[in-house]
Amino acid sequence: MQITASLVKELRERTGAGMMDCKKALNEANGDIEVAIEEMRKSGAANAAKKAGRIAAEGIISIKKSDKNAIILEINCETDFVAKDENFIHFSERVIEAIDSQSPSDVEALVRLSIGDKTIEEANQELIAKIGEKITIRRFEKITTKGHIGHYLHGNRIGVIVEVVGGDEVLAKDLAMHIAASKPVCVCEDEVSQDILEKEKEIFLAQAEESGKSSEIIEKMVTGRINKFLKEITLLGQPYVKNPDQTVDNHLKSMNASVLSFLRYEVGEGIEKKVNNFAEEVMTQAKGA
Repeated sequence: MQITASLVKELRERTGAGMMDCKKALNEANGDIEVAIEEMRKSGAANAAKKAGRIAAEGIISIKKSDKNAIILEINCETDFVAKDENFIHFSERVIEAIDSQSPSDVEALVRLSIGDKTIEEANQELIAKIGEKITIRRFEKITTKGHIGHYLHGNRIGVIVEVVGGDEVLAKDLAMHIAASKPVCVCEDEVSQDILEKEKEIFLAQAEESGKSSEIIEKMVTGRINKFLKEITLLGQPYVKNPDQTVDNHLKSMNASVLSFLRYEVGEGIEKKVNNFAEEVMTQAKGA
């Protein structure tokens, strides 16, 4: 059977694969486009497995909010270029819709859900085959509140959802923007783990002891630094971005409001990124030539 340009074009549109790959697949399938797609899917799944060991530290944060619910999702890829690809963005939109409608408990349950005629895991593997990069659904959370939900996206790289009781929608949105900018670890001092506190005390104590001052003064120095540290990492202790003369806590009290919880996602945070040495790569390739 003759492999026409229109047949190749149709296969490219349906798979997103390159022209030569489509032409080869059609030749091997004797022009049967459905057989070609099936074989390309098999090949794509094999290629996706080879990409599993790569580091995917780029990607996007997505948020979906209704009146009393909000979902935040992070999906990773290898490069910022792919994070802007319309196929990648469309995949993230379908995933967050599935979370909203089917409420999976975790990522493992999420990837088993169906979107259309395939599971999310199958759709993910197809996207890897089409785009040529490792793609992972890293994390998501969904919150429901009786109060207000504020949300904010800084591009697609930082996302925040915050649960507020009292105040109004404007306050909730402003707090979400504050959290995006100021990166608090938790809402209040009671939520700071003892492990973090002990670690910081050790550091501050070692620094203070180098001053050669008396133990009483050193104790006061350490206490002062711990108090400052707690203000820096807790939402309520931070200077409010829109009015740095007052803390977030003071601002909330003036609005007769309180923050119950918040989630702040930043693309790739905590993932160790591979740093490529271009000169070393060139030298290695030159030696192997």
